[in-house]
Amino acid sequence: MQIETLENTANPSAQRMKYMQLVDHINGLIESDQLRIGDRLPSLKQLEKDLRMSKETLLKGLNHLLEKGIVESVYRKGYYVKKKSVNHTYRVFLLLDKMNVMRDRFYHTLFDELRDIADVDIYFHHHNFKVFENLIRENLSNYTHFVIATFLKDDPSEVLNLIPAQKRLIIDYNHPELEGEYSNVFQDFEHDIYDGMNQLQKQLLKYKKLVLIAPTEALHARLVVDGFLRFCMEHGHRYAIEHEVEAGSFKKGNAYITFSRYDTDDVALIKLARGKGYKLGKDIGLISYNDTAVKEILEDGITVISTDFEAMGKAVSYAIVNRKTVVQRNPTQVIVRNSL
Repeated sequence: MQIETLENTANPSAQRMKYMQLVDHINGLIESDQLRIGDRLPSLKQLEKDLRMSKETLLKGLNHLLEKGIVESVYRKGYYVKKKSVNHTYRVFLLLDKMNVMRDRFYHTLFDELRDIADVDIYFHHHNFKVFENLIRENLSNYTHFVIATFLKDDPSEVLNLIPAQKRLIIDYNHPELEGEYSNVFQDFEHDIYDGMNQLQKQLLKYKKLVLIAPTEALHARLVVDGFLRFCMEHGHRYAIEHEVEAGSFKKGNAYITFSRYDTDDVALIKLARGKGYKLGKDIGLISYNDTAVKEILEDGITVISTDFEAMGKAVSYAIVNRKTVVQRNPTQVIVRNSL
């Protein structure tokens, strides 16, 4: 397919960066149907000849089109038209561990904040390192920003460092060891539980023992345990740490703190309390991590220490829109209900 030189295109702006002139030119050909979805772009050699641009400039322009999702690169075959040009400035790769109520809240906040300026594509790794690695490697050239939640047993640093620092936004977990200046909106698990229990100290005084249910598979368990121990030792509370809810150790006068991802520990404790005729907030205490609509009404309300996932979504969108590097602890709130 013969493409006209840029000198013959209609009024290219003299102030436009050279590689963006290529972007405008290709977009124009797509919009006028001279190039259709699925068509192969001319080779680099042909583009150099037709457009009188250097290979380096052409690659910059093609990379921009890749980031916008307008073209795709097929190994050893070339570049193909993937979709028509869009007016969105950014294209965001969002990689989460899984979808739940809290992740859904973050996603919809981010989407609402960016809906007029960005495409947001969502992926999941389900704590599988190989899936995590492949998704990132396969998309390195396709997005302007990468918003990533890790929660992996393997060290993700090498893979995350493949993403240019200015494109990298890490959520939930703090990864200070990564290269470059990048955005990180993280939960401080140790401080959050320590600070939250300090706010609940008055309510906790009536309980004989504080019991933390810390599942061994939870990657942030060590940090939560550290904050819990610090609080108990400073205030002289009797305490215990259990990996799962045990009927044999379930006793009247205990207050339980849970952070199971799927709230299974909350359900198990409520069943045990009902079975023994204990009332939450009087005979047994319960503090759960992260709020949901169900916890607001379950058993007349479950007390929570809850990360503000809407605030996290807004912080990430701020970093993207304003092209700022944001490094901050995400806010957490305590909501006192009848279970304590």
